[in-house]
Amino acid sequence: MRSSITGEGTAVGAALSFVAGFVDAAAFIALTGLFTAHVTGNFVLIGAELIASSAGVLAKLLALPVFMAAVAGARILALLLERHGFSPLPWLLACEAALLAGFGLCGILWSPIGSPDGAASITIGMLAVAAMGLQNAIGRLSLGHLAPTTVMTVSVSQAVIDATDLALKKAANPAQTRARLTRVLPAIVAFAAGALCGAFGIAHLAFGSITLPIIVLIALIFLAMAPAETNVPA
Repeated sequence: MRSSITGEGTAVGAALSFVAGFVDAAAFIALTGLFTAHVTGNFVLIGAELIASSAGVLAKLLALPVFMAAVAGARILALLLERHGFSPLPWLLACEAALLAGFGLCGILWSPIGSPDGAASITIGMLAVAAMGLQNAIGRLSLGHLAPTTVMTVSVSQAVIDATDLALKKAANPAQTRARLTRVLPAIVAFAAGALCGAFGIAHLAFGSITLPIIVLIALIFLAMAPAETNVPA
């Protein structure tokens, strides 16, 4: 059965972008500069921290393999679900919500976390990294028609190019360019809003603030479980 969420427009992408921005900012602040959504950014931080002889390198080294394992796990789960006639999307969203719940709960139970290279800090961070790996996989496997929801670099570049082409009237297909810009902009704005909320949330509510992105994911799960509407000819 085709899920209604696969036919949704920018709202779903914006919701997932908000989640990614929130988690990335919250984890970065709480876990000594660990990127969870934009994991390749950890390579830059590793170099900087090795030069400065600071802590937190181990978690950043583990982030990429954990991220890759989460993507592979999502693919395997999706294939198994499809083989048995189930839509993978709600299940993948549920797995992401469960990982974020673990991220928030472990953060609450183990606070103060202590050393960035300690078992508690690494476990909490890898739960968040795995959740964002799953979200990346969801974007590729089930929601490919939407703008990227976890990394905004390409989206910002494309939005600037499209806006410039439209302003200078250089777009080869103005309608297509405008539609692409309309699809990308909400994700960028939502990611920025999520990052701000995540920063203030982790600062004032600590790991309890992770409740908000979990609620967003639960809403998306229910939406994904709803069957798509079909047009019945008159």
